[in-house]
Amino acid sequence: MNKKTYQVAGHRFAVIGDKLSDITSNIAGFKPFEVADGDTLFTFEEASVATTPEMKHLQYSFTYEDVIGSFGQTDCGYMLTLTPKDTAPLHLWTCNGESVVKLQGNLATYLCRFAMWIGYGIMTLPYNTVAIHSSCIVYHDKAVLFLGESGTGKSTHTRLWREHIADSFLLNDDSPILKIEDGKVWAYGSPWSGKTPCYKAERHELKSCVRLSQAPYNQIKKLSVLQAYGAIHPSCPPEFAYDDILYDCIGEFINKLLSAVPFYHLSCLPDKEAALLSCNTIFAD
Repeated sequence: MNKKTYQVAGHRFAVIGDKLSDITSNIAGFKPFEVADGDTLFTFEEASVATTPEMKHLQYSFTYEDVIGSFGQTDCGYMLTLTPKDTAPLHLWTCNGESVVKLQGNLATYLCRFAMWIGYGIMTLPYNTVAIHSSCIVYHDKAVLFLGESGTGKSTHTRLWREHIADSFLLNDDSPILKIEDGKVWAYGSPWSGKTPCYKAERHELKSCVRLSQAPYNQIKKLSVLQAYGAIHPSCPPEFAYDDILYDCIGEFINKLLSAVPFYHLSCLPDKEAALLSCNTIFAD
């Protein structure tokens, strides 16, 4: 039976099974994170049982592209179901106290890629690790996260940094992973980067977080703690917001994050001046 081992944000996990191993081998985002076999925090495995658990408590429903997603609890753990239009669903589930994430059903690559992002999140949340919907730039070896809803210009703003601010580069354009270690917050690259193929197996200390909004002018201001909470909360995985245990982990993580790095709000145009304003403000020291 084939096995692939990966390490993301310091957490090593294995993908076990011929089909699943082939799938991750063919996903470009996973290749930079492949490591030698060793002790792992958890594994992804294709379930051998004929039936899937029953979702007893639906907590969150969503859609993306042609897929309907459902997340909730079974009798023993968490479950995600992804159902594309007119085809069979993919099921992913965990069991409390076990270090195995099971997948079964429609193992289409694009479904497995998303499901494994959810599975990784479930298994690493207790370790002060959260994937943040954002675009992450690195400058002077420090990471800056640009937050905002889809379409607000995160990717455009980080592109402007790369065009006009020498030596800045993109770490991840959709789902960098933040991890708190020894009182510091680190931004890690991940295998999940949206439509931008940016997959870097590296980390950089987080300098700040900036919430973006479009405006007919460029203006940046530092946020209060309460405002910062409102800025980061929508960028945390929404699937985990309706479960007490998972959300406790999210809340604890946000509290530590707010005490460690400054937050800003940038109202901006998609121009060079906006990039220079945010860079000069964040790196004023």
